[in-house]
Amino acid sequence: MELWTAPTPNGWKINIMVEELIEHGVDLPDIKIRSISLQKGEQFSEEFVEHNPNQKIPVLIDGETSIMESGAILQYLAEKYPTSLLPTDNSKWDVLPWLYWQVANLGPVFGNKLSYTRYMDEVEESLKSHPLERFGTEANRLLKVMDGQLSKHKFICSNNFTIADIAIYPWVRGWKWSKINITKYPQIVDWVERVRSRPAVGRGLAYGVPKEEIDQWSEERKAQYASSGSTIASNKNLDRN
Repeated sequence: MELWTAPTPNGWKINIMVEELIEHGVDLPDIKIRSISLQKGEQFSEEFVEHNPNQKIPVLIDGETSIMESGAILQYLAEKYPTSLLPTDNSKWDVLPWLYWQVANLGPVFGNKLSYTRYMDEVEESLKSHPLERFGTEANRLLKVMDGQLSKHKFICSNNFTIADIAIYPWVRGWKWSKINITKYPQIVDWVERVRSRPAVGRGLAYGVPKEEIDQWSEERKAQYASSGSTIASNKNLDRN
């Protein structure tokens, strides 16, 4: 089995899932973790496109099966290796809609808010004001929806940690970067801390960024990355074989 990934919210989802399965006692096969350099455009290579024509990470390769899309990979692993991360009875339908709520709503909105906030310096401020307002307003609406769920139980779907929490956490943890204020929602803040404290989550995030990529960053960006709770990893940490 191979996981082609990178240190982005969608990549971290699957890293965390692998570590959570290990934490749950699943005897996984050897998994080769391959770091894809987005900076070098490796996701556009012929080899990558053969496994994912959509040219985005992550990709899971399991024998002859190649799976793209982080939500599909989470569901695939959860169904192949059953644990409490996804119920096997009808209550799985309490979980799967929230997994795809993240994929269809939270991820795109938070991602666009981040892009307009951090990565579009060449765009005039007057042209950014409308999308920033639009995505900021929608982000707050989604946080209210999430807060409503967390008013009922400790985690998104129940008092059990599930793949829905895994899908949502990597996006919400970067709220400072996106300038989306979660502190108005104490239940979300508490949830972030509960998820952050899980050993498997810490290990999943610590797959990190390859050092040769970090070396090209400014000191300010290195400091911002470290302050967000992320880990700068060496390449030797990126292969589980």
